[in-house]
Amino acid sequence: MSTPHLDVIDHLTGIVPGSRLDVVRTARPDARVHAQKSFEALFAPADAVDFSMLDRHALAAFVAGLHQDSTTADFYANRLHSTSGAGEIAEIIAAETKRGLAEGPYGDYAAGPLTAENVAGPHYRVSPANRPHLGEPLSAALEHAHLLVFHPRDSSAAALQSLLDAGLTANAVVTVSQLVAFLAFQIRVVAGLRSFAA
Repeated sequence: MSTPHLDVIDHLTGIVPGSRLDVVRTARPDARVHAQKSFEALFAPADAVDFSMLDRHALAAFVAGLHQDSTTADFYANRLHSTSGAGEIAEIIAAETKRGLAEGPYGDYAAGPLTAENVAGPHYRVSPANRPHLGEPLSAALEHAHLLVFHPRDSSAAALQSLLDAGLTANAVVTVSQLVAFLAFQIRVVAGLRSFAA
């Protein structure tokens, strides 16, 4: 599943060598290299014991789907389908993504003038029918990812504890958070580069 020779942002944006966008990216070589290395660290790690490749691709497909960028969502959905052991998980993730779609951001500020911006919104939970197939750790990871995407101001120590309670290790919790943050970054970079091409 490793794709070390594919620059993912170039791929998702449709950048070809020598194009105007290639020149834009080449002007920031460190940013280009580090973005790709972040992708490889998450999706081609030396060790995926704490959070399996299947779980990583399932979570990525879910998060990319929630962002509703069709190119990125298709990319990660295809990676999930190609992951060893995906089987019915890929179909379940597609169904759970549809269930989790929302607008956001939602959540509450605890105090002060920003409380005027408090917005109520749906709190996603994995379908009881699908939970046994996904298992508690991945189900909790999906729910936490939805929180970070749509309820960032509601993130808390208790939310992180729920991941540990579901059986994720501390390293896996870090991986889940990094994966969600990386995808948000990647999707926004791709959208920004596309705007240059328009």
